[in-house]
Amino acid sequence: MSTCATASRDLSEPLAGTATAATTWLLLEQPGPWGAEALTASHLAPAVGRALERATKGTGVRVALIRRPGRHADCHTHPQQRVFVAHTRPGHSWIRTTALTEPERLLALDFAALGAGDPAGLRPAAAGPDQGWETYTGDPLVLVCTNGKRDRCCALLGRPLAAELTASGVRGTWEITHIGGHRFSPTLMVLPYGYAYGRATARSVQDVLDALREGRVVTEGCRGRSTWERPGQAAELAVRELTGESGADALTVLRTEGAAPAWNVTVEHADGRRWRVGVVQIADAPPRPESCGSVLGSPARMDVIGVRAVRAGRPAPTVAVTAAAAAAAVTQPSVEEPPRRATTSARAAPV
Repeated sequence: MSTCATASRDLSEPLAGTATAATTWLLLEQPGPWGAEALTASHLAPAVGRALERATKGTGVRVALIRRPGRHADCHTHPQQRVFVAHTRPGHSWIRTTALTEPERLLALDFAALGAGDPAGLRPAAAGPDQGWETYTGDPLVLVCTNGKRDRCCALLGRPLAAELTASGVRGTWEITHIGGHRFSPTLMVLPYGYAYGRATARSVQDVLDALREGRVVTEGCRGRSTWERPGQAAELAVRELTGESGADALTVLRTEGAAPAWNVTVEHADGRRWRVGVVQIADAPPRPESCGSVLGSPARMDVIGVRAVRAGRPAPTVAVTAAAAAAAVTQPSVEEPPRRATTSARAAPV
């Protein structure tokens, strides 16, 4: 059976830079069935779902529903629902958790503060001594996209992976409604770092978790860190590929200049080194389904065309990424340091 994930894999569509952008994630446990737009098509009150969508818009906070892997009875009664809030910025990542009986209490959160990484934005949601926010100290959260109502690949490929991870003892495993890019299924997000992965297997996820416990990032199969917009995701992964840097908090996207179809991204190392990364948007070919059942399309992706080391504290020379230069440069990445060929590319359109 041909699926969007099959087509993407057969065409070797690049994964880098395709993660959904969000600095902070708000995850609400909601067992039972999920619709395509789960916040308003589940057993969560639709009015609450719509209000959460409105309240978080433009704050950097992304809301999603989660549930434990396994069968889910169509039950409308849920005495308590687990909630996680996770911030992903390098060097400042954290997870807080609580259990609520009334999800509408989440509307009292200060989402602007949470998007900026300030946990003080959680305080209004506390509803008594048994419902205060606690620092989460468990295993990294592994959030596997399994919403078959949104795309069948997420159910066909995501649910078996979530079940296998749970059976193998990965205690932080949850199913999640949507993290974008179902044609890269099975897809998952690992928190608090916010790195997304595609075409995952139980073995590859275990490798990712083993590395994160040591503060390292596995770049194979990585779609990017949700902290950054997609040009920044592509740039960070390109610098990691070039330098071999694996420290999870070693690199920060300092700034992104330009607009589609060309950007200059400055990436900074914790030790003060900086790189200027040229990224261009191109149309991917040949046409392929971006989702199961959709018409064939040419998804916009971004290619890294240059990585240049620059000195901190001095104006960074601009990598030529004009539209005219991009066409010639896409197949000839330029670097100052001897590269392992920069193959990083990224989608710029919604996934």
